[in-house]
Amino acid sequence: MFEKVKKIWSEEEVKAISYLKPEYQQLKNERDETARNIIAGKDKRMMIIIGPCSADNEDAVCDYVSRLAKVAEKVKDKIFIVPRIYTNKPRTRGEGYKGILHNPDPHKNVTDILAGIMAIRDMHIKAISESGLSAADEMLYPDNYHYLDDLLTYVAVGARSSENQQHRLVASGVEVPVGIKNPMNGSMSVTLNSIYAAQIPNEFKYLDYQVKTKGNPFAHAILRGSVDVYGNNHQNYHYEDIVKFSAMYESQGLQNPAIIIDTNHSNSNKNYIEQIRIAHEIVNNMHYSETIRNIVKGLLIESYIEDGNQKITENVYGKSVTDSCLGWEKSERLIYDIADRL
Repeated sequence: MFEKVKKIWSEEEVKAISYLKPEYQQLKNERDETARNIIAGKDKRMMIIIGPCSADNEDAVCDYVSRLAKVAEKVKDKIFIVPRIYTNKPRTRGEGYKGILHNPDPHKNVTDILAGIMAIRDMHIKAISESGLSAADEMLYPDNYHYLDDLLTYVAVGARSSENQQHRLVASGVEVPVGIKNPMNGSMSVTLNSIYAAQIPNEFKYLDYQVKTKGNPFAHAILRGSVDVYGNNHQNYHYEDIVKFSAMYESQGLQNPAIIIDTNHSNSNKNYIEQIRIAHEIVNNMHYSETIRNIVKGLLIESYIEDGNQKITENVYGKSVTDSCLGWEKSERLIYDIADRL
């Protein structure tokens, strides 16, 4: 039995109120093309997708992104920076902070989905307008992607969602790069099947319509490590892991083979400081292996203003309320160090 709580506005109604000005839409479109060119190998710069584990506070997130924009300008000849503004948070056990969609004010236990949708759009629009950087977000709920399709330059499908048919189908209609994480159990075959499904044309029910897609040739892999049946973490970012997966990838005949390495999650065993070492290892391996240099297109890094994380009740400005993140000073230094080594 479903109790109807509140009617949610349509995409058109929401966008009529919360919209991106034309000059920023053009900027976003140009960044989309850059992101596609990097995944396709036409642009040899590294893409770094960096930002909070979960974007819980508009002021802090936009402050962070504005700082990031200054760094992005200094390294733009070697690195293309995409802010990570993940507004929805998957939960392994279904409880806890689920992101702005559910809780527009994370410090109040009040669910208002429509207010959450508006808050997400407003945050992305403010970030682009103040920094000139369009962002990445996770497509946790495929039905909600159409509320953000005019704002995002990169879309991620999480480890818990990569085997889901609806995520794969919707990814096939997205016009920007979609990074599909390996599933929680680490199966590389499942990862490749998901990419294949996102790259081919599909026809399916989406919202109130039967829709057709042409396929997304820029769907690609994100390696985030895995968790075995006993709850142990296993990394998949090492030299041998990437070379072996690259061979599997190439054998499938997929378009634009590309890998983004997630430096946190199971790859770091959620030890956020390890992201620095992992990032440097990846760059080092790119110098030693042409295979790795050609297929690894970038890094996914969890970073915020303050180191570590906090409980949702603590309310420290710019500190993660979910997984621990690198603080700003360490993040800034890491980006410059990577640029120096590329």
